[in-house]
Amino acid sequence: MHQNIQVIAEQLVGHLHLNPAKHIPKIFIAAASNLNDGRLRSLALLALLYASMRFVEGFGLWFAKRWSEWFALLSGGIYLPIELYELAKGFTWLKICFSAINLTVVLYMAFMLKRSQRSH
Repeated sequence: MHQNIQVIAEQLVGHLHLNPAKHIPKIFIAAASNLNDGRLRSLALLALLYASMRFVEGFGLWFAKRWSEWFALLSGGIYLPIELYELAKGFTWLKICFSAINLTVVLYMAFMLKRSQRSH
């Protein structure tokens, strides 16, 4: 299953016009070369679980379910400590933007939950 994954990773890096000698593409290609069947299955399972979690959250938000607002708040807030840790290691515009966007979403969800509690 994993035999051609490094070749595919190299082709993807080339297709995206990235320099394979740069830091991120090099990490991506190295990670692809270290995959075995067990790791690939584990990654697929994790991707399925993550997609299922986001589907459940999206379903609940689409149908305006109260539990989904709490779910969205928690699922967004769980990343904040990691993002703050990464910011503490060093600032880049990308880290700042992602942290700001996530913080805005979490604060918005908290505001909406607070507002809906007041109306009840």
